[in-house]
Amino acid sequence: MTSASSLMLIPLAGFMDKPWELPTPSTDTILAVFGIAALSTALAYILYFAILKRAGASNLLLVTFLIPVSAILLGVGFLGETLLTQHIAGMGVIGVGLAVIDGRLVRRFVTPRPQPGTKPN
Repeated sequence: MTSASSLMLIPLAGFMDKPWELPTPSTDTILAVFGIAALSTALAYILYFAILKRAGASNLLLVTFLIPVSAILLGVGFLGETLLTQHIAGMGVIGVGLAVIDGRLVRRFVTPRPQPGTKPN
């Protein structure tokens, strides 16, 4: 997907950015771009499809709820941002929401009533 979209955008990028007018990138810049491509894109796709195969699409999409949580924690850990009460409350709401969506925790506490005309287990 990424390769095909990149190939389709090459003519537009050539027209808009005029790469022949840009200075030659340094070795560090080239290595950084390849590092981002290898780790952030290629490895991410490999992990994504491996998790998709193992956990299924519904469970995989639940991970998107964790993006704000990881962003806050990374900001606190690496950027020295302050963890506020509303951040903790929001993370709690996300956690409860994920537990409810998943359903395993709810099934532990809620015993289904037998339907009329069926035998209890």
